[in-house]
Amino acid sequence: MTNPAPARHDYSDTARQEVRTLSVPSAELRNELAGVSPFVEVVLWDFLDAPEEFDLTELDAAVLPYTGRAHLDGALDSAPNLMLVQTQSTGYDGVADLVAPEVAIATAAGVHAAATAELAVGLALASLRGIDDAVRQQGEGRWHSARYPGLADRRVLLVGVGGIGEEIRKRLAPFEATVTRVGSAARDDEFGHVHGSDELVALAPHHDVVIVITPLTEATRGLIGRDVLAALPDGALVVNVARGAVVDTGALTAEVVAGRLMAALDVVDPEPLPEGHPLWSAPGVLITPHVGGNTEAFPPRILALLKRQVERLGSGREPLNLVRRGPWE
Repeated sequence: MTNPAPARHDYSDTARQEVRTLSVPSAELRNELAGVSPFVEVVLWDFLDAPEEFDLTELDAAVLPYTGRAHLDGALDSAPNLMLVQTQSTGYDGVADLVAPEVAIATAAGVHAAATAELAVGLALASLRGIDDAVRQQGEGRWHSARYPGLADRRVLLVGVGGIGEEIRKRLAPFEATVTRVGSAARDDEFGHVHGSDELVALAPHHDVVIVITPLTEATRGLIGRDVLAALPDGALVVNVARGAVVDTGALTAEVVAGRLMAALDVVDPEPLPEGHPLWSAPGVLITPHVGGNTEAFPPRILALLKRQVERLGSGREPLNLVRRGPWE
């Protein structure tokens, strides 16, 4: 049962930052969040049909569905009082296209860090230890022993130094790999030096593995492109757990089909890959279907974040994880 809706406010003055009606895309989330704040009414809207519990003119904030995008286009056009959209993902590419420029955007940064980091390391391990080959050989009833590179003593180029990048760095340490970090610009932090992305071509020849976990922006689209890939040594592995378009699919395909590079990909561009795409069957390629953050750790962690957000919104405080500030400028 939802809380009674408080009186509406005039958003033309300082009350502009008061969120009083928040939609969530599942009944489970609605039930869990309904009693968190007496000042925020939590209502159900799955974005598939027009909401039944409220009118869109009353909507102040909306939690977007975890997956899927096509049905969101235009859905929020009839919400003139919208102040905030909250993603359930760390990435927010494309979200700005769904709402007006003055609407704030908050992400689920931190929720997926552990799961995505473990998949990044898992993909690297599986590829470098030939586990993907072993699975295929098992299906054929074939026993074939071979020596694979392994992760120990590999030189890893970690492209992305945000929260998930740091979790990957920490998980690589026990495997005795050497990690070089790359961010948008060169700098030093508590863990040492961060190289700038303009150094990627120079760094690539000295690394055996590239793990990509940078957000997709106009600056990072195609960042791991033809020049970077060509500079990697023969047999190098490209692991992408970021967004597919950060890596140039055409250039990567050419390298792996030629047998020069390997790839372990949780994300691709386009997504999913079309039937018959060479990456599906190329030797040395391991593909998972964009499941980086999708473990059983996700439901309790996203719920914990949303509870904190509702508490903050109900008390008039700034939302967490703002990547576009909107009314909270």
